[in-house]
Amino acid sequence: MAMSFSTGVHVCKMYPQKPASKLTSPKLLPSRDCYSASGNSGWLSAASNHVQLAISGKTLGVKPHVKLSWEKRTAVLRTATIEEIEAEKSFIEEDVKERMEKTIESVRSNFNSIRTGRANPAMLDKIEVEYYGTPVSLRSIAQIGTPDASSILIQPYDKSSLKAIEKAIVNSDLGMTPNSDGEVMRLALPQLTSERRKELSKVVARQAEEGKVALRNIRRDAIKSYEKLEKEKKLSEDNVKDLSNDLQKVTDEYIRKIDAIYKQKEKELLTV
Repeated sequence: MAMSFSTGVHVCKMYPQKPASKLTSPKLLPSRDCYSASGNSGWLSAASNHVQLAISGKTLGVKPHVKLSWEKRTAVLRTATIEEIEAEKSFIEEDVKERMEKTIESVRSNFNSIRTGRANPAMLDKIEVEYYGTPVSLRSIAQIGTPDASSILIQPYDKSSLKAIEKAIVNSDLGMTPNSDGEVMRLALPQLTSERRKELSKVVARQAEEGKVALRNIRRDAIKSYEKLEKEKKLSEDNVKDLSNDLQKVTDEYIRKIDAIYKQKEKELLTV
């Protein structure tokens, strides 16, 4: 009787008629010139009338008069293509630049929240107001302007939020006392003393250094990703060295950006 199996299967010689029985091991009956189907591992138990194919503990079918020897499944290794390796490298590079850009924006935002000699709406960027039980940014519930160099005007979209806005400003470290007329709120910037300017300059310097540390941590994470590709044989040791050098250049570029905005902020703080 003709039989069909998956490609690569070699069917062994027929056995003489015997009572049907299920074999629990291919060792119970001799087998010659047998090998498993390509991509599968299993065995066929043979008897006079029936043969059962079992793979992973499941019976897949019944065929007459054959026995397939058991073999361990052979893993198929696939090598990554050049395109896939380049895609992984590009992903790492894009992630580095995106995270470094966010670090720069975070440093700039922190600098803007520190008052200098002139009024600036960005000074209130960090202020959060408890609005109907939910903390929200002041900018999302009010319009903020600077009518002159020494005052800030806050006009809430919902007048009932004035008290919550006042509380948030008083509890902040801005050092300003709000003045409300029931419609809008005004903030008068007190004159910065020389001592206060120096204190704020130290705060800015610390924030700048924290930004640089964040940039170096991003670089470190990227190098670990490159080293992982090296272990996977997708990059050579020389590749990793070259990429690490390129990464250092990018890191240095962003550190210079932090230095630039720090120097500008320090100048604003120390200029009377």
